[in-house]
Amino acid sequence: MSNEQSPSSADLQSRVLNVPVPGLDVSLAQIAEIESLVVEGGRIGIALLLGIPGEGLQQSLSEAIWQSLKGLPGVEEISVDVGWRILPGPVADQASAISNVKNIIAVASGKGGVGKSTTAVNLALALAAEGADVGILDADIYGPSVPAMLGVGDKRPEVIDQKAMVPVAAHGLHSISMGYLVTEQTPMVWRGPMASGALQQLLTQTAWPELDYLIIDMPPGTGDIQLTLSQKVPVTASVVVTTPQDIALLDAKKGVEMFRKVHVPVLGVVENMAIHICSNCGHEEHIFGEGGGERIAREYQTRLLGSLPLNLTIRQQADEGRPTVAADPDAELSLRYRQIARQLTVELLQLNASSTAPVIEISDD
Repeated sequence: MSNEQSPSSADLQSRVLNVPVPGLDVSLAQIAEIESLVVEGGRIGIALLLGIPGEGLQQSLSEAIWQSLKGLPGVEEISVDVGWRILPGPVADQASAISNVKNIIAVASGKGGVGKSTTAVNLALALAAEGADVGILDADIYGPSVPAMLGVGDKRPEVIDQKAMVPVAAHGLHSISMGYLVTEQTPMVWRGPMASGALQQLLTQTAWPELDYLIIDMPPGTGDIQLTLSQKVPVTASVVVTTPQDIALLDAKKGVEMFRKVHVPVLGVVENMAIHICSNCGHEEHIFGEGGGERIAREYQTRLLGSLPLNLTIRQQADEGRPTVAADPDAELSLRYRQIARQLTVELLQLNASSTAPVIEISDD
């Protein structure tokens, strides 16, 4: 490839960084940097460093970059190497930072019954499938469900020197839950401060390995307990899960407002049970209403991260301890969770890039 025909290295880099990321409303420049770009004859070798986990983007990014460069004079072949590094989010008080945990994402809902825990577990698995190191903390002290969903049976955390617990490994996740410490015959009958204290102990007395993301499955609702947890846990950002019907949407708005009250950014909304697809004829029907998640996102200047169908398989697999993303990684449902996870990481990356540590304010109103 002669110099007269060849675009310069700077031109090539500019073209690459302007490539739209497949499936995401960003350009490559917004989520990546070019570590190296080598031209040898008609072959171009590109090494990218993403700010989000990119296991599922490698092939589509390579194809998108090829489409952008293939028409240039002398370009015959490209190779794209994709790596990633997840940076930690800002923390208001470094003394409250959790050792080894880069980003804490709270998954919440304004009410129970919208599939919050199932969504939290599958999003954690989706992030892991994308190449991140992920933990999940079951903050529902009164009704912990994550152990059953992960299928860990009667496992108990190993204790180190009577000081810290080792998270229970399941499907590639590092998990901790009050459900590992009690039995079904010993339900938690605690007042709010006791529950909040128990959660803080679970969070701070767990020997977390190096984690890119720690997903916290919050208790449903927006009462004192949820507010206290949001204030006392160094949450980087949050996600609100809802279903499309009007009552659920009203409660989801309360969830968004709760996080705003304690200055925790909301990355977006996940709309669960958005559509029912008949297993016999394939007919699609919005039995709970249509477009509710999009309306909330628009009203609160946040994003609809994605929608999930009302599907019997999701419930069955969670009940069996084999959540959808782990049970059938290549299924359409799993790919939906992974797409939501990618969108979530993009929103978090942009938030962290533009943010300083939040100032926590607590008011009585």
